[in-house]
Amino acid sequence: MPELLDPVEPLAPLATPDPPAARLESVSKLYGTFAALRNISVDFAVGSSTVILGDNGAGKSTLLRLIAGLITPSRGTVTVLSGGSNDAHTQRHRIAYMSHETMLYDELSAMENLRYFARLHAQCESACSCTASPEMALRAVGLDPALTRPVGQYSQGMKQRAALARVLQTDPELLLLDEPFSNLDVDSARRMVHLLLDFRTWPVVSITPQQRARGRTIILTTHQAALAEPLAQTTLTMRAGSIVSTTHAPAMAAR
Repeated sequence: MPELLDPVEPLAPLATPDPPAARLESVSKLYGTFAALRNISVDFAVGSSTVILGDNGAGKSTLLRLIAGLITPSRGTVTVLSGGSNDAHTQRHRIAYMSHETMLYDELSAMENLRYFARLHAQCESACSCTASPEMALRAVGLDPALTRPVGQYSQGMKQRAALARVLQTDPELLLLDEPFSNLDVDSARRMVHLLLDFRTWPVVSITPQQRARGRTIILTTHQAALAEPLAQTTLTMRAGSIVSTTHAPAMAAR
């Protein structure tokens, strides 16, 4: 009789990795005959922190605006937070975009600005008590919620911090920052970096049935590499609409 073999235990199913927070596949953006982006393919992992470097005109802002859904690609597809291709609008409540312009009303105080934007996002529930109110968001960036002075009378550094409070109060899973250190002195920029490092640790609960904890994702453009270095888990360097290099820092310890 042939020898009986022990039954083979079935292999455990492989864990399915999370889809990226954002994915660009063969993306180009054309303005007439000018190519602002040229055939870019890149993934931004959930919970990652990416710094994009490059001179003015390299395509950094165009890339962020595509991910934010503010513009559409001429070619290729952009997928954000598992939404449909080229449809960041369905995920807009999970994304915050801070441009190099503050997008604040100069005649209003910081608190009035944040309350106005909070009403625009009133239909979206905040999962994090740190940003559950305009007051908490302003305190998080080191501004006094009781300050009644119009934003138009703020210093450039104060305006930049108020703009950051505006986006943080929406409790985003994906935070897009375009030149956030513009007009900041070195000390103010360092304080912003520490705040963003802390922001990465704020818990996010996914809306999936499993209610799994998810990391927050930051994509930041700058031409000030030294200031952004603590946030540079991955560094992309852009030139003339293309990504010319990608570097990865050693695993970032919890900060």
